[in-house]
Amino acid sequence: MEYTVQKLGYIAGVSTRTLRYYDVIGLLKPARINSSGYRIYGQSEVDRLQQILFYRELGVSLEGIRDIMTAPEFDGALALIEHHEKLLERRAQLDELIANVEKTIALTEGRITMTDKEKFEGFKQKLIDDNEAKYGKEIREKYGDKEVDKSNRKLKNMSEEQHAAIEKLGADVMDTLAAAFATGDPAGELAQKTADLHRQWLSFYWDTYTKEAHAGVAQMYVDDERFTAFYDTKQPGSAEFLRDAVLIYTGKRQ
Repeated sequence: MEYTVQKLGYIAGVSTRTLRYYDVIGLLKPARINSSGYRIYGQSEVDRLQQILFYRELGVSLEGIRDIMTAPEFDGALALIEHHEKLLERRAQLDELIANVEKTIALTEGRITMTDKEKFEGFKQKLIDDNEAKYGKEIREKYGDKEVDKSNRKLKNMSEEQHAAIEKLGADVMDTLAAAFATGDPAGELAQKTADLHRQWLSFYWDTYTKEAHAGVAQMYVDDERFTAFYDTKQPGSAEFLRDAVLIYTGKRQ
């Protein structure tokens, strides 16, 4: 079956303006343009739009979707399986948050008691799920499922005091990094203090600290543009500076 841009927009629940924009950026081209100048979409385009909307629902940018779907190795059937897995993860997260809200309602009505730890379980799971969505593939490839799962369990079981401590330590890392960067010396006292604070921060998540793993994480901050963007938010070059400081700190600098 074929659809005009108006009809496809109607059945998909998206605006015709959106479909035209997808055409302009090369994300979803119509099958053909008819004699009247209208965009005409066939079954292949309908299926492609469904994939696009799945990715959008999972928070992938349009540029990211285009890169994924135009890659030579893109497999639509495999992508659907991956969408299904991600949506099941999201449903589990929502179920946990719903259960948390229901327990809190029961608490306010005096029907149950609830520990402070229980009040935040759903939010901790959301943090874990968000990290998995952003960085899970790379981290699991680098360190393995076993280590990542251990780290996630450790985060979920953190006490309120531990969570507050790690938040403060994370802020200290960034503040000290900014001051160290201004010196321009990754071997200097402030830079090495930053590396040590970073070690302490990582140790909240890791069961065992090793210099090799610490150096590997620091290198990943430079190799992966998402991590680089985070550390370079206030000062471009901060990710590389932190990497150099950690390599010196761990004795892994070539």
